[in-house]
Amino acid sequence: MRRPSSLLARLAAVAAGLVLAAAGAVTLAAPAQAATLTQVSSFGSNPGNLTMYAYRPDNLPANSPAVVLLHGCTQNASGYFTNSGWRKYADQWGFALIVAEQKSANNATSCFNWFETGDTARGQGEALSIKQMVDHAKANFGIDSGRVFVSGLSAGAAMSAVMLATYPDVFAAGSIVAGIPYRCATSMINAFGCMNPGTDKSPAAWGDLVRNAYPGYSGPRPRVAIWHGTSDTTVAPLNAAEARDQWTNVRGVAQTPTSTSSLPGGTSLEVYGNDVVRLYRVSGMGHGTPVDPGSGAEQCGNAAAYFLDTICSAYRDAAFFGLNGGGGDPTDPPPTDPPPTDPPTPVCTTASNYAHVAAGRAYHSGGYAYANGSNQRMGLYNTFYTTTLKQTAPNHWVIGC
Repeated sequence: MRRPSSLLARLAAVAAGLVLAAAGAVTLAAPAQAATLTQVSSFGSNPGNLTMYAYRPDNLPANSPAVVLLHGCTQNASGYFTNSGWRKYADQWGFALIVAEQKSANNATSCFNWFETGDTARGQGEALSIKQMVDHAKANFGIDSGRVFVSGLSAGAAMSAVMLATYPDVFAAGSIVAGIPYRCATSMINAFGCMNPGTDKSPAAWGDLVRNAYPGYSGPRPRVAIWHGTSDTTVAPLNAAEARDQWTNVRGVAQTPTSTSSLPGGTSLEVYGNDVVRLYRVSGMGHGTPVDPGSGAEQCGNAAAYFLDTICSAYRDAAFFGLNGGGGDPTDPPPTDPPPTDPPTPVCTTASNYAHVAAGRAYHSGGYAYANGSNQRMGLYNTFYTTTLKQTAPNHWVIGC
């Protein structure tokens, strides 16, 4: 059932100052192939009233994987397909793209309704419409049912979390780019508080929200990659840590990373468990999808509004999903990397979070302090919270000593 016009008007008025993402249309030269993004006119009962688009590279073999893409507010399927970089790897590695599109009739700013309970429950609304798109692709495109993935930006990222929570039997893995933990909000009123400053829950509380999305389910849970810019003022960086807490709890692994590494574009990577959850923090990046225009193997996408020139997230996610032949991400160290041969002597410092930031041992974002290097959250950024930090490498600090 669609929201009444009064609610849509309220959403439009508030969202005027808090747009989750904006489409940045960039014109590309025509590819040397016939495959194009094509609208699918009928794919099921479509209770969420969404539009389906599909992209199938030329000569795509049977039993190929598929990735569902979910755009941000004010965006559309074509803009996200054009700029996000996913098309390059679909062509190169041979997988289909299913691009869902929201309608302004459902939401005044074309956001997926990640905060409406009727659209975020299994078997209902927009969540069911997206699942029906996958069903259509399986039946008509010969998609491998065991290799279906989902990725989205902002409101689309929050909806990506919805799909991973409500349909763990459909999606093998997914990525959440500048998004929100599943069921942080259950109405438009508390949606904006989830966006900024964010909501702090225990890992178990977050995990229970996912488990309750499909009661009694005992099968495998999807692997999850989380992306967030440390300077995102639209969706506070706290959401990255809370999403990490949610999915590590669901997967039954600790909230302490098993490995960390530095990547291009000022990006740090934290790996949890046996690479079942990843958290990418892009230093200094605002709100948007990380892209890295260029012709290099690890470069993709087009820089535009809310497509930010930092690092190609589509490359990292496609490799994380195993779409490059299962070889993993060749530039990421495995979770079991040994420590350096001659580790530096640990230096321990106890001080207020404010003092740690002032001394360059930590940084602050969204009202919280984070340790440099490890990006572990230390608590509120003020003079009252005290933390002990241990230096384990140049400009790399961890909590505790």
